[in-house]
Amino acid sequence: MTKPRISLPPSRVEQAAWLLMAAALVLVLKLHLLPALLAGLLVYELVHLGAPLFGRRVSGVRAKQATVLLLATLVIGAIVLVIVLTLGFFRSDAGNLAALAQKMAEILENSRRSLPDWLVSVLPDSVEGIKTALVQWLREHAAELQLVGKDAVLTAAHVLVGLIVGAMLALREVSVQHPAKALAAALTERARRLADAFRRIVFAQVRISAINTVFTALYLVLALPLFGIHLPFTKTMVVLTFLAGLLPVVGNLLSNTVIVVVSLAHSPQTAMASLGFLVVVHKLEYFLNARIVGSRISAQAWELLLAMLAMEAAFGLPGIVAAPIFYAYLKQELTDAGLV
Repeated sequence: MTKPRISLPPSRVEQAAWLLMAAALVLVLKLHLLPALLAGLLVYELVHLGAPLFGRRVSGVRAKQATVLLLATLVIGAIVLVIVLTLGFFRSDAGNLAALAQKMAEILENSRRSLPDWLVSVLPDSVEGIKTALVQWLREHAAELQLVGKDAVLTAAHVLVGLIVGAMLALREVSVQHPAKALAAALTERARRLADAFRRIVFAQVRISAINTVFTALYLVLALPLFGIHLPFTKTMVVLTFLAGLLPVVGNLLSNTVIVVVSLAHSPQTAMASLGFLVVVHKLEYFLNARIVGSRISAQAWELLLAMLAMEAAFGLPGIVAAPIFYAYLKQELTDAGLV
């Protein structure tokens, strides 16, 4: 018979570390520093993944420091290049998001006659009405959209600082360190667990989003053209599917909505076919979430969804982005403490 696990009560130092960590995570969202945190964690984890491959061939603290510094520089350069290329794509004629939004508005307006009455009743009366509704929504959610709005320059600066801090922390790992005091050691352990939660959630979600994007691309680029159906903004929708898919469940719903609306440009039948295909893909993603993400944090997809709903209500759009990572960290802490 297996004996039940007996957990020792947390010490005052651990309790203080938990409170400080909780306060830090709340302040990250309140002070709009989430992009910096995510950027720092991304560099830190990528360097950690690559460092062992190079570290085996070098010896000595100085050599390891130089290796990690070079690797961190390459990682930061690659991240910045990906960001620049992505922004450039969405600003180009092939991937212009504004043009996609305009096209969706026109499609909805032109498809009103073929849509069910219950759906027509909730849609704006014209393209101008759609634009007015969109502007009103943007005004109501201006604070939530700060990451892509007027504070874009400040956000970019935060991201850059986060990248540098993440590289510095990775470099610190291979430096000679003195034994830390009790509270510092406890806080370091909290930070390590947060980074581990980030790695498990984000890297797993990237795999899921990549699989989802491959199936969507096969449908838009190969399957539909075989039947003589060529939808506009195909490349934009494929890239949007990958980026939106980095958000569990919610991102898939967002990209699916865009694809179904654009499919109306051809016919309601095409829209229904797209909806049917995307429902199948959505079920696949739900399975992958439970299998890949859920298995890594011992959580079901519905748990992540509830966490995202609660965080969105409390912190808006940044809360949705942070919810899976913060929830994975919280559950790991509770599990290690023997509470769940």
